[in-house]
Amino acid sequence: MNVQIWTYLFVFLSFSLYIGIAIWSRASSTKEFYVAGGGVPPLANGMATAADWMSAASFISMAGLISFLGRDGTFYLMGWTGGYVLLALLLAPYLRKFGKFTVPDFIGDRYYSQSARLIAVFCAVVISFVYVCGQMQGAGIVFSRFLEVRIETGVLIGMAIVFFYAVLGGMKGITYTQVAQYCVLIFAFTVPAVFISLMMTGQPIPQIGFGAELTEAYGGGYLLDRLDGMSEALGFATYTEGQRSTQDVFFITAALMFGTAGLPHVIIRFFTVPNVRDARRSAGYALIFIAILYTTAPAVAAFAKTNLINTVSNAEYTAMPEWFKKWETTKLITFDDKNGDGRIQYVGDPTVNELDVNRDIMVLANPEIADLPDWVIALVVAGALAAALSTAAGLLLVISTSVAHDMMKRSFMPDISDKKELLYARLAIFIAVIVAGYFGMYPPAYVAQVVAFAFGLAAASFFPAIVLGIFWKRMNKEGAIAGMIAGFGFTAAYIVYFRFLNPSIDNAENWLFGISPEGIGTLGTLINACVAIAVARLTPSPPVEVTEIVERIRLPGE
Repeated sequence: MNVQIWTYLFVFLSFSLYIGIAIWSRASSTKEFYVAGGGVPPLANGMATAADWMSAASFISMAGLISFLGRDGTFYLMGWTGGYVLLALLLAPYLRKFGKFTVPDFIGDRYYSQSARLIAVFCAVVISFVYVCGQMQGAGIVFSRFLEVRIETGVLIGMAIVFFYAVLGGMKGITYTQVAQYCVLIFAFTVPAVFISLMMTGQPIPQIGFGAELTEAYGGGYLLDRLDGMSEALGFATYTEGQRSTQDVFFITAALMFGTAGLPHVIIRFFTVPNVRDARRSAGYALIFIAILYTTAPAVAAFAKTNLINTVSNAEYTAMPEWFKKWETTKLITFDDKNGDGRIQYVGDPTVNELDVNRDIMVLANPEIADLPDWVIALVVAGALAAALSTAAGLLLVISTSVAHDMMKRSFMPDISDKKELLYARLAIFIAVIVAGYFGMYPPAYVAQVVAFAFGLAAASFFPAIVLGIFWKRMNKEGAIAGMIAGFGFTAAYIVYFRFLNPSIDNAENWLFGISPEGIGTLGTLINACVAIAVARLTPSPPVEVTEIVERIRLPGE
């Protein structure tokens, strides 16, 4: 069987599994729709959390960006992994004990304010929309190449699938679907890495192959030394040395960490287990499951970049393999023969360079470039779709709960029935899918960069409000509201100004303190915290019953 048939087979089988699970576990109450009834076992919740966490940005885009950015790209690894540890150890147990299963619900009750709740709803919806756009974009890229349809058509297919099992099963259906999706995506990511590591270094473990010597067929020498040498010879920056300032790398890493700890779709996962102890256990399981992919990604990045350079540099265009021509049809690889010699000049000088490669295709194209078996290539397709759709489902549920539960039920229509609340939740998902699909078709940046904006906004809005709400009894509603508005407003304005209104000046010379839009969320977090603390000091203390709740959730035990 060829790649096309294998792809149809794997995609059909995996999607049938996801839809079957959604039908089997369909939600019949608001508790099942929002938190899966609160009875998910820790191991299953750990796998679901890992799938929810490892989005298209992790599967498709992260290794691709590292392959081009080299050392600089590791801020995605450090930020996202460190952020999950921060969330699991610092915040999750306390939020679980507080008993509110959405971030706006926590903020509304902790800060005894409907205004604070509605501001949190707005922030959660915007963050989730930005994040889910990246997932739809990733799904569109995969469908476009391997089902040989337009990217827009690919996005529409992804929209239809995720809408079906998110609307039908709610969190209950999504949770058990994500368990299956984790198994698919981790198998799909590691199997090609093992194959390529054996081919290039003779080592079956990619993490060891990353620091090993290449075989004679690949020119010998250590992998990273070889990649540095090839990069320098072609005029690219050295792979193991960074181009960004240390300051910007720090700010991006911190923004990703703080944003992780404030992501609504990850926090809600700790309410799907029976108790606090199980929340901690599921967090530990999830960290192990996440580490499998995250420690493999740097090796995949180095393997992919080495194989790409060996394949395309100074090669005859007419002799390029079939995979190259198929990716060209998607417009994600473009070749412009500037000197008319029929050879591909792939060099660092943009005035001479003739090849443009979209970073988001590197993981998907990696097994094709390495000439792996067709079934391995198709497996990567199924894994990429699992990663994109699993996170998209979790984010859509955040949007629906924010609208139906936090805004309608808790703010404007307190007497609404469970049946009506479920209806509004499902309608919210329908609208969210349409909006996310549109931006998935017309994305503002690479998948991981779009996701980084979502993390920056989450950091600047939710992280200080959650941390201060747990650990500082004096924190009041006036401080929380002022801080969220200041932090979110500043960060959003900065990203929009440089990335959308004035992209021509989006460079280190014009950035505030040399901080890129991907890292500005850290400064937004600091602004939020400073404004919140200052305003809280100048306004009345919170009610006694609120400070007693804060005391209670910090006590050990269940």
